[in-house]
Amino acid sequence: MEEVIKIEGGKKLKGTVKISGSKNATVALIPAAILAGGPVTIVGVPTISDVNSLASLLRDLDVDVKFVAQDHIVIDPTNMKNIPMVQETVSKLRASYYFMGALLGKYGKVAMRMPGGCYLGPRPIDQHLKGFEALGATVTDDNGTIIIEAEELVGNKVFLDVSSVGATINIMMAAVYAKGRTTIENAAKEPEIIDVATLLNKMGAKIRGVGTNVITIDGVEHLSGCFHEIIPDRIEAATYIIVAAAAAEEMIVENVIPTHLEGLLSKLQEIGIDMEVEVDRVKIRGRAEKLQPVDIKTLPYPGFATDMQQPITALLTMAQGQSVITETIYPERFKHCYELNKMGADIDVRIPSSFINGPSRLYGAVVEATDLRCGACLVVAGLIANGITEIHSVYHIDRGYENLDGKLKALGANIWRETIE
Repeated sequence: MEEVIKIEGGKKLKGTVKISGSKNATVALIPAAILAGGPVTIVGVPTISDVNSLASLLRDLDVDVKFVAQDHIVIDPTNMKNIPMVQETVSKLRASYYFMGALLGKYGKVAMRMPGGCYLGPRPIDQHLKGFEALGATVTDDNGTIIIEAEELVGNKVFLDVSSVGATINIMMAAVYAKGRTTIENAAKEPEIIDVATLLNKMGAKIRGVGTNVITIDGVEHLSGCFHEIIPDRIEAATYIIVAAAAAEEMIVENVIPTHLEGLLSKLQEIGIDMEVEVDRVKIRGRAEKLQPVDIKTLPYPGFATDMQQPITALLTMAQGQSVITETIYPERFKHCYELNKMGADIDVRIPSSFINGPSRLYGAVVEATDLRCGACLVVAGLIANGITEIHSVYHIDRGYENLDGKLKALGANIWRETIE
């Protein structure tokens, strides 16, 4: 038995949608909370399957986890134990690698299975390990379990060959208790990193320079509990803004930080989408009769996010002429193009680029969400296609989008789930 999402396309959407807390921040904030000496309260937690997986990993470490309300979690690591993390959940959930930095920082030792997640081509964790080694840890591989340990963590200079978000956060967490000063050069600048540093600083860490490419961490001896509200999810916001551009007569996307979306908003203006950007919301008022094709190149923040290129591909099938998307982060991230072609799109993939020839009339088909953002792309396509689109492997979508069906239904979409043989 498998659950599928079905969408009947062609309905004009209208209304307001509220964006949830950031998935990419949440999956790092939850492991970061264990660095505290007392309870940490986090508000704005999205209801997604990744959060439940992380909560179960915390409980395995004897951390007390309480959901006070749907989006309100209290994490109390007072009675925590450092045990090897070799559960199956670890190999399914990429974000479990944040426990490496957190446990190494707190206990000087961590044993862990190789983390999993969506397959987007090679995403090695060598930068993370290089950072841990620079702080004085040794890394050994025991039949697929990575063991990282240090007599003492000592601050050092770490230069990242690739400005990786995961490595930046992981090294930052490992360094908060290290002796002396750690400097991360060529650090990533994503808003989610700023959010994690904000949480750690509220606990009593001394982290400066987040949002720039040089982050400085002065080690401290003690961190205490705190209260923290998560930033809105810029990728969820981008997805609904693209949904509105493709399928709405008028729509408001609220609880957003527009500066996090500049790369996307400027491209949508080029395409011919009429928008009004306010302090914490974006109003999409319609679109030009003929949409213009555009060239997009994915880049680290503040450039055009790789997570936004898949959903926007569906919109670009409506443009008059050829659009080109060049993927510089995960060069293999084009599986959604083959699924869109099943729906009548004309997309030519020549890695690291896709060439989208429009306009194409999309038709409902049976397609597969090969990863989280491919799922988002197929939802956009389903909303504008003729007939009924049936999306398989929807567990990928549920990993990162809170109440997707409910939010779209409230806007007037005809979307439902079925369990099939």
